[in-house]
Formats: sequence, C-alpha cells, structure tokens
Amino acid sequence: MSVTAIIIAAVVVGVLGIIIGFFLGISGEKLKVETDPREDAIIGVLPGNNCGGCGYPGCSGLAAAIVAGEAPVGQCPVGGAPVAAKVGEIMGVAAEEGEKMVAFVKCAGDCEKAKTAYEYTGIRECTAAKYVPGGGPKACSFGCLGFGSCVAACPFDAIHVVNGIAVVDKDECRACKKCIETCPRGLIELVPYSSEYKVRCSNKNKGKAVMDVCSTGCIGCKLCEKNCPSDAVHVVDNVAHIDQEKCTACGTCASKCPKKVITGAVKEPLAKEA
Repeated sequence: MSVTAIIIAAVVVGVLGIIIGFFLGISGEKLKVETDPREDAIIGVLPGNNCGGCGYPGCSGLAAAIVAGEAPVGQCPVGGAPVAAKVGEIMGVAAEEGEKMVAFVKCAGDCEKAKTAYEYTGIRECTAAKYVPGGGPKACSFGCLGFGSCVAACPFDAIHVVNGIAVVDKDECRACKKCIETCPRGLIELVPYSSEYKVRCSNKNKGKAVMDVCSTGCIGCKLCEKNCPSDAVHVVDNVAHIDQEKCTACGTCASKCPKKVITGAVKEPLAKEA
C-alpha cells in the first residue's frame, strides 16, 4: 500500500469522525432530558455512598425522589441531621428533627454461653452455613452464627464479630441496613441511638428448650413485662421485646431479668476479632 493511500484513508477516517461527533453533539443537545438543578445540588451534599439504605437506587435516585416530593429531606440515614439540614436549605423547607438510628444484634449467645451442636468445617459465612444441618453449628437455631457475613456487608466498619457473635459499634453505624438485609437469621434491627435497654435474644422456644442450648437466652418468664412501669416490655412468641418509644430507661426490666439478657447499649469502640 502506498503512502498516499494511507494518508487519504487517515484523512477520510478523521473527517468522518468529526462529522459523526458533530451530529452526536447536536443530537445530545436536542434529545437530552432536562433535570431540576436542585437534583445536582442535593447530590452534591449527599454522602455519595450509594448504599441504598434510604430505599432508593443510590444517591441520585434519592435526590430525584426528594425533588419530586416522594421522599423527605432527611431520608438519608448515612448523612443524618447535618445532611438533612443542607438538603432542606436546597429545597427551601425545614428538616424534621429525628434521632439517629443504629443497628442492634438480638443475641448474647457468645462462645461461652451458647452450646455447639457439632464442629463446622464448611464455608465460614453465615449465608452459607444456614443451609447445613440445623442451620449452622450452634445448638441454638435462632442465634448469631458468628461467621461475619454482616461484617463483610457493612460499608462503614461498624460491626465486628466479638467472641462468636456480631456486635455493633453504634458510634460508627450509619443505619444503612446492609447488615439487616444480610443476616440469614433476621437478628438485627434498628433502634434509637439513645436506647439504653434492649433484649439480646431471639429464641422463640420455651424456657427449658432455650436453656438446653444457651445459658443466657430469654426464657419468656414475663418478669420484665410484669414489672415494667411504663408498659414498654412485652413477651411475644416466648421472647421479650422492648418498645423503645415507651421505654423510660428506668432499668427495672434489666434488674428483674433472671437471665440478664436485657442489657444496655455498647458505647465503646469494639476490638475486632482476630
């Protein structure tokens, strides 16, 4: 092939590229969908984690929903009150004050308290262990498996396995719900940051069956329910649960619990299990 032919081919390709680029640019301008400038402004103040904890597909999805009036300005659980205030300024509305929510693991069956049914040699993931006999090696079929699938799912390093059970550092938690969605046992729930007393058990069996597998499980004795002065504690399906909206943090339930399964919040950063 001659040099002239190569030069001509290069020129033709270059010209075609310019022409195509020109038409694409014109088409892009004519066909582009106009967006509310407030969406871009809101995206600029959102954390950018795209965790989905708000219930929308990423920060851009939430921004569009806020502008459309489909979501409140404080919908982002990661940004909390500071981000809600900034979004409120953009939207020209006041952000409602709301308490920070944090994840809580409803299990106290650590390596000393929960019995082991057999030695497990499979994949060290809760989401995999749930398919083996008994739903995992722990004798309690309701308790934390302790393999840390929730730890891997947390984008904020706020949950760690400590002595065989997952524990949340509430100061690092952003309530994105990733751990809640991941836990195969459904042991994790959101509670107010300031909540002092919570029930660390999810075993729905009756007293003796609970004691056969865990020395600290809730036995459904109802002493907490009977002695709570604010009617905040109720035993449902043999396990106690505290209504945080009614709880006055008097501590009566914790003092009356014979199994000491009603405990206060973890306030100090947690050491990661090796």
